[in-house]
Amino acid sequence: MGAEDTGTPAGTGTGRRRFLGTVAGLTAAAGTGLLSIRDPGPARATHRPAPRPPRVRPLFLGTYTSVAGGGTGVGFGTYDTVTGQLTAGGVVEGVADPSYLALAPSGRTLYAVNEREQGGVTAMALRPDGPPAVLGTRSTGGAGPCHLSVHPGGRWLLSANYLSGSVAVHPVDPATGALGERTDLVTHTSPPPGPGQDGPHAHQIITAPDGRHVLAVDLGNDTVYTYRLDTPAGKLTQVSSASLRPGAGPRHLTFHPSGDFAYLANEVDNTVVVCRYDRRSGRLTPGAPQSTGTGPGTSYPAQILVTRDGRFAFLANRGHNSLTRYAVEAAGARLRLLDTVPVGGDFPRQIAFSPDQRWLFAANQKSGSVTVFAVDARTGALRRAGAPFTAPVPVCVLPR
Repeated sequence: MGAEDTGTPAGTGTGRRRFLGTVAGLTAAAGTGLLSIRDPGPARATHRPAPRPPRVRPLFLGTYTSVAGGGTGVGFGTYDTVTGQLTAGGVVEGVADPSYLALAPSGRTLYAVNEREQGGVTAMALRPDGPPAVLGTRSTGGAGPCHLSVHPGGRWLLSANYLSGSVAVHPVDPATGALGERTDLVTHTSPPPGPGQDGPHAHQIITAPDGRHVLAVDLGNDTVYTYRLDTPAGKLTQVSSASLRPGAGPRHLTFHPSGDFAYLANEVDNTVVVCRYDRRSGRLTPGAPQSTGTGPGTSYPAQILVTRDGRFAFLANRGHNSLTRYAVEAAGARLRLLDTVPVGGDFPRQIAFSPDQRWLFAANQKSGSVTVFAVDARTGALRRAGAPFTAPVPVCVLPR
């Protein structure tokens, strides 16, 4: 998400907006019913058998719409839970530059950033018998929002403005999922920018597993900020910060299931870091930087995921165009590099598990494709599931 997305040297911040990429609409697929499987009705037997999980499940694609030939909104379709095959469905029209997506805990609402100079966040209602319906857009109060997440209670939407280095909070209507006016906006003013940076660049905002703290990762300041969210008022109060080594360029963080450790992908210096997390204070303590396994060439780590059982972690590497597999050891305190696997596309911007973690999806920004991998539950090994799915400039994939 940094300037390297355009071929500009990482950290300059000058090229990010020039690569507000293109995404064409996904080819329309047959009909409706993409978002649910209808109940076949009562069984004839005295006791109804347990319902089978649907074989086809919904999937959404985040894209860019701001250049000539670009798309027109959020892509939606389905994936086959047995084969991993993707099928196009259509587009939610009129959502501007929806480069990152998140689902409400209820599963009834989809949210997207609008990654523009005048940044916004858009809410969409998910309907069982038709495409998502846009509920409205609210300003984030900053420029270039690139990440958002929903607080576990479902009442607050959190977003990160990359260009202006700030984080925002919006209330969520509990009945409809629509967004209210922003309740807070916090700009990262200290420490000063890292080497080669032109200012703060907030890249991610998430809630810790304990639900007590919100963490914001800032690439420009080489810092992870910890906040406490006042849930009645929607206000953020900073309680601590963790500094990475100058020039690390932290991008995305994910927690181990235990909640005691978190893993941080550093975009600029091509490393990962294991961090200890103190639940009581919210303090994050970074460890030593570790290799991504990509060798001496140019590579920009994008996103790191951890399996639900806490045994394996996967890292997407742009430039090297690979996925790194780590074994998670010592109850989460250590990552051991196992191997790297070609992603089968160019510039894997974001990766995501299916809910059952049987499948891993990679959104390959520059090759216009989504690659699907089967995940071996025992070894964590990745196996490509068929040919990549064509989708112009996919930058976020969200299976449901």
